[in-house]
Amino acid sequence: MFGEVAAGDFDELAELRIEAMHASLERVGRFDPERARERLRRSFIPEHTRWIVMKGKRVGFYALRPVEGALHLDHVYVHPRWQSQGVGSRVMRQLTAVADEKRLPIHLGALRESAANRFYQRQWLCAERGG
Repeated sequence: MFGEVAAGDFDELAELRIEAMHASLERVGRFDPERARERLRRSFIPEHTRWIVMKGKRVGFYALRPVEGALHLDHVYVHPRWQSQGVGSRVMRQLTAVADEKRLPIHLGALRESAANRFYQRQWLCAERGG
């Protein structure tokens, strides 16, 4: 389900991020492809980034990096054609299992009022209830 990311994958990652965020950011009047690309460039660390692969296709990516006493989830993006099919939930279950194994919390930030924010809240509520 996951694949290695190389430094040369940046442009493909940036395009996927822009596509995945387009609708959410447009709804709140904040869609700016160049800003999205630059924000990814500032946080891009290939060794902490993984492709999400489904049926042999790169359908998304995540970036999870260690920080002092925790893991920070910088990015989880799933291409719109693959959203609402359980891909993000599967990724979050696997990342939560990694954090549990390491006995570290996961920290993240998401745009307020966004679909991503609601998604993360649902994931953590399910995890806390054991669902």
